Amino acid sequence: MIKKLVRKYKAVGVVGILNAVYRQINPIKVKSYLLIKEIISKGKGLEVGGVSYVFSSKGAIPIYPYIKSLDNCNFADNTIWKEEINHNTKYNYDTAHEAGKQYILEATDLHEIESESYDFFLSSHMIEHTANPIKALKEWIRVVKVDGYLILLIPHKDGTFDHNRPTTSLEHLIHDYTYDVTEKDLTHMEEILKLHDLKLDLEAGSPEEFLERSRDNFTNRCFHHHVFTSMSVLKLIDYLKLKIKVIEAIVPNHILIVAQKLEANATCDNSDIFSYVTSKKFKSPFISDKVLSE
Repeated sequence: MIKKLVRKYKAVGVVGILNAVYRQINPIKVKSYLLIKEIISKGKGLEVGGVSYVFSSKGAIPIYPYIKSLDNCNFADNTIWKEEINHNTKYNYDTAHEAGKQYILEATDLHEIESESYDFFLSSHMIEHTANPIKALKEWIRVVKVDGYLILLIPHKDGTFDHNRPTTSLEHLIHDYTYDVTEKDLTHMEEILKLHDLKLDLEAGSPEEFLERSRDNFTNRCFHHHVFTSMSVLKLIDYLKLKIKVIEAIVPNHILIVAQKLEANATCDNSDIFSYVTSKKFKSPFISDKVLSE
């Protein structure tokens, strides 16, 4: 514990440690909290990659206590985030509610789940770990009912160890989808090894340990294949023809998107959101977002 604290101090200093402690005691609630709370309180949801601290009673979006039914999907029965789960395991997202069903499935292939089974879908800092984000998102959209919602938290590169990396373009994501890139893809490994800021990723260990972990990414899924800003996330969700209701940029490293699934042939116009994000009204703590309004 002491060694971990010392490493943290060397990486972020006293101010960084104090900020982290403060966020634990007094987490920042998002502006759209009441809207999200209303969305999740009325139906059944599916989360990929939970349990997520940010959705807990002490998190920035404390919605678990108000969700009446929530299932979960994870890619394996033993991960660095959650150990010893299987299809018979119950998903205990909140002690006050009945546990949900646990699926062991790739995020890009939810074949065991029928289309339009859920009223909403949750994901926190997961899509960046997926080699094929568009394929994953299409599956997530498939299992959500028409007029249902996707509530997504995606890391903003400026607030993470990815801050030195170039933002992934929509064209690149479309290419990965077109050529059906799988989770065994290591295309980004050279870039990651060169530009990943290990000072901000203490759990990655030494450069040698980080290299070894990266080579075994299919097993551990620690890679951030792709890197996002608020605008790149906006373009991605718009490409998938979801009606964007909310976009927020939140310290320390979150992009929040709340988007609604429309009828198959419905017109989806997000021009108002694009205008908002490129205006001075969009208050982002991240430098790469601020240049859009200058």
